[in-house]
Amino acid sequence: MPHPFEIREEIEVTATPEQVWEAVATGPGIDSWFMGRTEVEPGVGGSARMTLMGFTSEATVTAWEPGRHFAYNSEGPDGTSMAFDYRIESRDSGRTVVRLVHSGFLGDDWEAEYDALRKGDPVYLLKLAAYLAGFPNRVAECSVFTPGPQVADAGLLWAALGVGDPAGPDPVTAGTRVRLAVDGLDAEEGEVVFAHAPNAVGVRVGDALCTFSHGHQGMVVIEHHDFAKDAEEERIARAWQSWLDRSFA
Repeated sequence: MPHPFEIREEIEVTATPEQVWEAVATGPGIDSWFMGRTEVEPGVGGSARMTLMGFTSEATVTAWEPGRHFAYNSEGPDGTSMAFDYRIESRDSGRTVVRLVHSGFLGDDWEAEYDALRKGDPVYLLKLAAYLAGFPNRVAECSVFTPGPQVADAGLLWAALGVGDPAGPDPVTAGTRVRLAVDGLDAEEGEVVFAHAPNAVGVRVGDALCTFSHGHQGMVVIEHHDFAKDAEEERIARAWQSWLDRSFA
């Protein structure tokens, strides 16, 4: 029997309501911080399609108030459903509050699903904030989502990356300078833009926003949004997959 759930999160971002709208309610904007590829048909009743790792899911737009309110909902044949509801509220000095309500009905393994969503939703809002602050009025040229192996000890991920443990005795924090050296990619100095204890770190390196997560059941996930005009998605994906294979063989 499907089980109801609801997760509420909010974040204040350095952006105008119009910039937030472009980031949460358009395909290119969503692709710049979320996972997969998304297409959005404007207006209530329009479709929102997300393709991730070869699988496409379809949703229906249920709220469309530019600069204020965007929502969509998808329903499965088994009675499960997933709804995202974004409320956008202007604040002074060029800042905006984004409120997310993520709700619906989960399937038989609802406890594990809920745990994964509860851990993941705040990380994606931090990614949204990092995108809006670091790459205003730009959209990603490519978006790479690379899941890796299950690793019981999150410390192994942070040690392999050399970025510091967000939940360690001397936790890494936003503003920390790091160096990412990955075969197949240019080694560059970067800066931690968010650290979410215990499971995620976001780094801006060059024209890219990279997020490293120790996710559901210990799965390592790397996301790379590149804003350089000459970004090569296949090369980036190969480089990160090779790094995962070597680091956790």
